[in-house]
Amino acid sequence: MAEQYALTLMDTHAGGDVSRIVLGGVKDLPGDTVREQMVYLRDHADDLRRLLLEEPNGIPEMSVDLIVPASEPDAAAGYVIMEVMGYPIYSGSNTLCTATALLEAGIVAKQEGEQHFVLEAPAGRVEVSARVENDVVQSVTCQGLPSYIDTLDARIDVPGIGEVAFHVAYSGGFYALVDAEALGFSLVAAEERRLADTAHAIVEAIRAKHTFSHYSLGDVGPLPFLHFMGPVETAAPGFHRARSATYVHPGVICRSTTGTGTSARLALMNHQKQIEPGDRLETESLRGTRFIGRFTGREHAGNVEVVNNTITGRAHVIAETTLIANADDPMIAHLALDHVVAPRATRL
Repeated sequence: MAEQYALTLMDTHAGGDVSRIVLGGVKDLPGDTVREQMVYLRDHADDLRRLLLEEPNGIPEMSVDLIVPASEPDAAAGYVIMEVMGYPIYSGSNTLCTATALLEAGIVAKQEGEQHFVLEAPAGRVEVSARVENDVVQSVTCQGLPSYIDTLDARIDVPGIGEVAFHVAYSGGFYALVDAEALGFSLVAAEERRLADTAHAIVEAIRAKHTFSHYSLGDVGPLPFLHFMGPVETAAPGFHRARSATYVHPGVICRSTTGTGTSARLALMNHQKQIEPGDRLETESLRGTRFIGRFTGREHAGNVEVVNNTITGRAHVIAETTLIANADDPMIAHLALDHVVAPRATRL
């Protein structure tokens, strides 16, 4: 009988973006930190990501968060983020989903009211607060990465589109920021396919002409993301709203506005002197889901001014499953799983 492998999963979504949390079934990974465990997966065991995101088990729009041991002494858990484009060191929506899953699975004990705990992402330590009412996680707030503007008021000629104005921010990955109205978009669901095609063309044009380097991390790869920005409306003093859409991969516009996309917009608004510490920005997706970014302060790091921020949203548990991978399944037989995924226990 061919080998079978089993993974314990909790599927969640935040703002419509599905994050598959792997709670069990993966062998211990080499590495003293979460970042080192991520690098091992990326360089030596990428078949796990492919198993969970490719057919027949997944789709490109999903993400995976693998729970691993943390190196931070006070962290409740570590998590490695896996997406169709690879291994981002941080993601707001994935952090919201991971925190919720850890609470709902009992790995972090729930407390009524507001509770605080620490997680460890590949980017490092992440402070999390959760609001629990009647034993249900109603919202999660997590730190966004320090975000900054790398490029301001640039222009690029895009085949089939023409000249496009853009900015570039870093917020966990480099983002091209473009004005949606200037490109003829209202940021509604009917535009999703055209938004994805337009974003892909712009990103490819920028990648062909520009490279970007983080002030402390150095080369983090070519530009991966684009954030379409709708006009900002001020709903109340210090509280702003904007429609938005985030492109992450050919054909893929995120269901949510994304935490890192919201953080990137906060960095631009700070640079343009539109917000002050304490202000909030509520971003609304094509599907009407929302995240709230809060600008908590600014400081200088290296030669840039960075924006410290938090992201607040809600994640929902949508499934608890055991995924069975059969080694002789022709859809996955090409994947080398045995050195990472645990064999399924023998059934009585």
